[in-house]
Amino acid sequence: MILYLDTSALVKAYVNENSSADVLDLMKKAKVVASHYIAFVEAHSAFSRIKREEKIKVEIYEVIRNSFNKDWENYLRIDSNQPLMQRAADFSEAFALRAYDSVHLAAADFLFKQTRDEVMFFCFDHQLNKAAHVLGLSVVNTF
Repeated sequence: MILYLDTSALVKAYVNENSSADVLDLMKKAKVVASHYIAFVEAHSAFSRIKREEKIKVEIYEVIRNSFNKDWENYLRIDSNQPLMQRAADFSEAFALRAYDSVHLAAADFLFKQTRDEVMFFCFDHQLNKAAHVLGLSVVNTF
């Protein structure tokens, strides 16, 4: 099984939040963990926000950031190209999604169409999960 994580799920692998254990458990079970390159920027932004809001100490922030940077090389990273971005644009309109959510959905859909393995989509956005389900992806129930 390929586990596709949008940024909301990926961050939970590094920051102890509700459902972090679920994310980590599925990551261990997956043959491959995948995300789009935009998750790299989004995750760093989330980590910085959590630090600014003083939900974690600076030392913990450094550990989280360093762990994420090290692990990033082990993930299957989906890159942008014009067909993927066009698909994301189509999804943003069809499913009323935010821009980066549409990019994540297009990346997961690309994997789904390119592999014979099951692609399990994991995120914490109800609208995005509904869209992934419509496309035929296996969706982790987060609600």
